[in-house]
Amino acid sequence: MMNLFHHPSMKLHLPLSALRAFEAVSRTGSFRAAATDLGLTPSAVSHAIRGLEDLLAAPLFVREGRGIRLTPQGETLMRHVERGFGELRLGIGSIAARGPERLRLHCAPSFAAQWLVPRLKRLLEENAGLEVRIAAGADYTRFRGDEFDADIVYGAPQPEHYGAQAYQALAIMPLGRETVTPLCAPSLAGAIRTPRDLLGQTLIESAVKKVRWPDWFSANGLVGPESAGPRFDRSFLSLSAAAEGLGVALESLRFAERELASGRLVRPLAGVAADVTYVGHWLVFPRARRYAPALRLFIDWLGRELGLPLDLAAYETAPRQ
Repeated sequence: MMNLFHHPSMKLHLPLSALRAFEAVSRTGSFRAAATDLGLTPSAVSHAIRGLEDLLAAPLFVREGRGIRLTPQGETLMRHVERGFGELRLGIGSIAARGPERLRLHCAPSFAAQWLVPRLKRLLEENAGLEVRIAAGADYTRFRGDEFDADIVYGAPQPEHYGAQAYQALAIMPLGRETVTPLCAPSLAGAIRTPRDLLGQTLIESAVKKVRWPDWFSANGLVGPESAGPRFDRSFLSLSAAAEGLGVALESLRFAERELASGRLVRPLAGVAADVTYVGHWLVFPRARRYAPALRLFIDWLGRELGLPLDLAAYETAPRQ
């Protein structure tokens, strides 16, 4: 494939502003969103892209109604532009007066409350000078502007969460399998010896969980009862209710580490019943930001804490498939 920047018959002087516009449109999948990101008008962004296409004598986008997608030439250029801007940021950061590295993280609420925040002191001790700003929410952040560097989401990200074009510009890393099992206060555990014993217990419902009581009963060869227990929309609330003796929660062991360690919660059917495992949480960030020092520090630390090979190198040379 032709190299757009080193072909012997071409001496191009490509405006940096046009390349920034191209990167923003490719990342957001929209001229309007790119304009908002860059603080420009949509017409200015469109003009910059047309000028870049004229200079390269190659189409970079295919317009499809209100949507756009990269052409093969555009995909090739985008890989080089991503890498070029990333290397430029690293180079500037290596010689500029260094202030604190800042990580801006959006995170699923229960992951933040039950897993991340209890480890935050260790993260900061291991990475001197790192500043962390966390916003918790159940939505999928769209990465417009510089509000967030990364997002830890619950539920596998899909193109409809971001827009098809923007989705292709994302790095998506699964954060390992979680084990989901019944948990209760010690005072209730004596009456729960077999999976069938749960049919007579108050079952706490987690309304937004991907694995719920019918799934667990099915894995143990039973049909669960009709839902009649208290219902919560966050795992940390279900765990708190179970620790107070309100009933039995079906929750991830990842989130219940502190309660199990302190004895506030126990696993009444450990080794007796079949548990359910699944991938619930994912780390998402724009591939173009993979060069940000704070994000690289966080991904390295996150991988160590979870015991997972979170491999940034997989995003260095090719788009995410």
